[in-house]
Amino acid sequence: MALLFTSTPDRRPVWQSLFEAEGIPIISGEDAVTDPAEVTAIACWVPPADLSRYSNLRAVISVGAGVDHLPPLPAGVALSRTLAPGIEAMVRDWVVMATLTLHRDLPRYLEQGRAGTWQSHPVALAGSRRVGILGMGRIGTLAALSLQALGFDVAGLSRSGVDGAVPMFAASDMERFLARSDLLICLLPLTPETRGILNVKTLSALPRGACLVHAGRGAHLDTVALRDALKSGQISAAMLDVTNPEPLPADHWMWQDPRVIVTPHVAAQTDATEGARHALSVMRALRDGTQVPGLVDPVRGY
Repeated sequence: MALLFTSTPDRRPVWQSLFEAEGIPIISGEDAVTDPAEVTAIACWVPPADLSRYSNLRAVISVGAGVDHLPPLPAGVALSRTLAPGIEAMVRDWVVMATLTLHRDLPRYLEQGRAGTWQSHPVALAGSRRVGILGMGRIGTLAALSLQALGFDVAGLSRSGVDGAVPMFAASDMERFLARSDLLICLLPLTPETRGILNVKTLSALPRGACLVHAGRGAHLDTVALRDALKSGQISAAMLDVTNPEPLPADHWMWQDPRVIVTPHVAAQTDATEGARHALSVMRALRDGTQVPGLVDPVRGY
């Protein structure tokens, strides 16, 4: 029973130390595999091309929170997404930063700064800004509570619509949810149902002049629809951490539009220690016959 580690080399010393302390074998890189039958789990961002050589493989661990980039796994192989408090906190921090950036009109002030223009504009109270969050999982809930504590009027959208940390709208009430979202935050996982969800219809349903904060997945957003919404004034500004494609080409229009701020998919990075601890919990579960933590439902996609 061993874990095959194929993630970034800088994390290897941390993982190696923690696994050795636990007494669970870890193999760093496919080149170091001498007996493929020993491998029961693989920690990776993208798995090896040929998984058939690992006859006793029981789990693949995505070293990040996302799993939509992974190919279908062989029958009987569980997929686990890394559960790490640091990921949730970092994305929350980015979302709060982006929300405040747009709420306080920073894109306009940055553009004025480049032109050497000293000019103030009206400042709205946080309580007057209605924030809507698409994706009310662990990260969405944490972001909602943080923004609510800053005084924003926050609501979320979920399948059930049952109120939790903040007022919730059901998926069937999407139009009413969008109509009250002066600032829309997307934290959805990427599934067939959510692909392209930030489209002409969605953006048009927001109040005129709304803002967009996007830290879900690049394929959620129709960038042509966003460009047109910015041109018409339907959307006043956007801050994105994910794009389609990634990396965003140097000549892409979003780099040039002063109303759009792009960060290069840095809302969160998995801490090496937290990632290793999650992988250890997966290995213990495989050893003890208990449920794999972070288990992904292949039907739901998360």
